[in-house]
Amino acid sequence: MPLDLRSVRRALAGLAVLALVATRPALAVELRVTAPEPLAGDLRAASLTQTVLDEGDTTPQDLVAAAQADYRRVLAVLYEQGYFDAEVHVRIDGREASRVDTLRPPGRVDVIEIAVTPGPGFTFSEARIAPLPPATVPAPGFAAGERAGTGILREAAEAGVDSWRQVGHAKAAVTGQEIVADHRARTVAARFAIAPGPRLTFARARIAPESADSKVRPERIRAIAGIPEGEVYDPEDIEKAERRLRRTGAFRSAVVSEDDAIGPGQTLGTEIAVEDAKPRRFGVGAEISTVEGLRLTGFWLHRNAFGGAERLRFDAEVAGIGGQTGGIDYALGVSLTRPAFRHPDAQLIFSAQLERADEPNHVTDFLRVGVGVERIVSERLTLNAATAFRLARSEDTFGTREFRHLLLSGAAIWDNRDSSSDPRSGTFAEVEVLPFIGFSGSASGVKTTADLRGYRSLGDRLVVAGRVQLGSVVGSSIAATPPDFLFYSGGGGTVRGQGYQSLGVGTAPNKTGGRSFAALSTELRADLSGNFGAVAFVDYGYVAASSSFNGGAWHGGAGIGVRYKTGIGPIRADLAVPITGSGNSVSLYVGIGQAF
Repeated sequence: MPLDLRSVRRALAGLAVLALVATRPALAVELRVTAPEPLAGDLRAASLTQTVLDEGDTTPQDLVAAAQADYRRVLAVLYEQGYFDAEVHVRIDGREASRVDTLRPPGRVDVIEIAVTPGPGFTFSEARIAPLPPATVPAPGFAAGERAGTGILREAAEAGVDSWRQVGHAKAAVTGQEIVADHRARTVAARFAIAPGPRLTFARARIAPESADSKVRPERIRAIAGIPEGEVYDPEDIEKAERRLRRTGAFRSAVVSEDDAIGPGQTLGTEIAVEDAKPRRFGVGAEISTVEGLRLTGFWLHRNAFGGAERLRFDAEVAGIGGQTGGIDYALGVSLTRPAFRHPDAQLIFSAQLERADEPNHVTDFLRVGVGVERIVSERLTLNAATAFRLARSEDTFGTREFRHLLLSGAAIWDNRDSSSDPRSGTFAEVEVLPFIGFSGSASGVKTTADLRGYRSLGDRLVVAGRVQLGSVVGSSIAATPPDFLFYSGGGGTVRGQGYQSLGVGTAPNKTGGRSFAALSTELRADLSGNFGAVAFVDYGYVAASSSFNGGAWHGGAGIGVRYKTGIGPIRADLAVPITGSGNSVSLYVGIGQAF
């Protein structure tokens, strides 16, 4: 049979068209929301259709089901904001979604529209919840004349119950409600009745049967949780108990549950369920700079050393490797922490430290053995008190000397930062007063230090961070004070770009530390694309021979840096140069976590 060229061309053209259709990407389905702002944004956020589209699902049957489900979701948003007389349409290519059969959906869907005419908002004609404890007022916004909505109704009922629970009535509940909407007057009358129930006291806490195999003894679990047997019920005590248990690190999870039924003598029973964490843990760290060299750290930790959630920790550090800071520093330390020492929020800490500090202007070896108590006043405030015995031997410009001191320290730490490794808001403050009492010829004095930090976000990408460090030694002269109790400035912890401990009192070879010190640092941190960030910073340091900050000298440094965010904090690399003095070298600092 002879070939018809025209038929062949038509066939090839048809195949080409089919190929183009087959390879052409599916047209995007559009969701249109027609409503006043900001209501339109709330409706889009609540829409199941938007969720399905965000997941890349354009199957007609799924889209029809999502659009039909949006009627309820749209009404929930409207009722939440007090629109009880709205007109709502959900259309699929112009057809009301409720009239589309999900079993026989259209072949394709192009446009889904949510069209809402909200109408006027309703207000409360009456807002009553009773009874309430004395001096208790209803939730803000739950009052006659205020905007009505299911959101404020729910908040008012929950707040009423919580107000009774906070004064000991653990089983308070809403026992009746009457909510009437007047569409002609566009008002809502809301009445709630609450049954407070009896005022309860805590019974002795129980350990859950599934927690019987915990390696922490039951009496220690109860002591750490600190649920106050015999005292009036307070829901905050339940939350505190869970926080205390988790804070020990001995438990992977900790849950305290209230009994459903009231116990004998108007008591409330509680049950503590814990799951042990792995008992041992170790970690290593490294930080390097061109001036201070390499610093290596490591620790080994046992979370439950003797069955009472005691933390036994060994620390080791080697610093100054390959640096320009004198020699190599060594440190070994051990600590034993016993939680719930005489109070659920207090812990007893035994510690010992052996260290050699080979610094540019002195070499000091010391042994310190001490015991202290840490009291966690709140999630933000911690207080410390400790006493220790310290033996030291130093070589510096004054020769070789030995020091023997009894140390009595007190410290307060305030921390409301949103993150300890990469803060964007909040403040941190640590203040310590350290009286040192000398014997066998050693002088006495008081060393005081303060570290103050603040953080503030400027939009979504910028953070301003500031730090002030202060220190002073009174009561002993420079010659009579242990060299490592005196203050220097310069290096990664004070002024980047300046040599490590380059600012002190006097000049080499007779340089010493000062009796007063101040350092100021500020950073502008910017988020770049992905996990990368950039930093610009300026640091200043001040050291004086007097304890009153008189007659000292300043130096400064500035630079830029990059950050790469990881799960354990940002990896930091900073380049810094001096901005005062005659030096012009560039220093590099690399570590984990922000500089402060």
